[in-house]
Amino acid sequence: MTKLILATNNKNKLREIREMLAGTGIHALSLGEAGISAEIEEIGTTFAENAAIKAKAIYEIMLERGERCYVLADDSGLSVDALDGAPGVYSARWAGEGASDADLIAKLLDAMKDVPDGQRGAHFACVMCLIKPDGTQHFFTGKVEGTILRKARGKNGFGYDPVFAYQGCSFAEIPAAKKNAVSHRHHALMQVEDFFTGEHGESREKTKS
Repeated sequence: MTKLILATNNKNKLREIREMLAGTGIHALSLGEAGISAEIEEIGTTFAENAAIKAKAIYEIMLERGERCYVLADDSGLSVDALDGAPGVYSARWAGEGASDADLIAKLLDAMKDVPDGQRGAHFACVMCLIKPDGTQHFFTGKVEGTILRKARGKNGFGYDPVFAYQGCSFAEIPAAKKNAVSHRHHALMQVEDFFTGEHGESREKTKS
């Protein structure tokens, strides 16, 4: 069994990654499960930079313990065409540190109030950085296109989901399973899965047999 340290303690994210890597011989652990307690400052200006910062920090902690293993980190956010890509890497803190989801949505809707319907394009993006035991880095990018609504709709999801429209519904109006099947994170994870299948194809075949 090959160990993968996931640079998060998010249980939902951990579950999703474990499900996608089933049969590859890879066992994903959260930071807590790996005995890691670290506050990593995200100072990058792109999703890729922030993902790499987090992955490298965890990789070096494991290296100091004398252990070389896979480490996976991701950074994601919303980019709006009419706002020149904002909020982008600042998506979670665009309305200030400690701002609620409602605060973020209110700021976005106010910034978009004069933008015509045909110019409200946006996308969610996710970049994952995987560091192999030998220290080499690999990046995987997922994206889902949509538009920004004029008011929040739906009670599911989190963050900007209530104002992000995908195929006629907001991300907060569709079931979680459907959202997860088309999300930016899912698309990036599919590439990670393909990578591990290539790296550990024999292990996957043995597991299936």
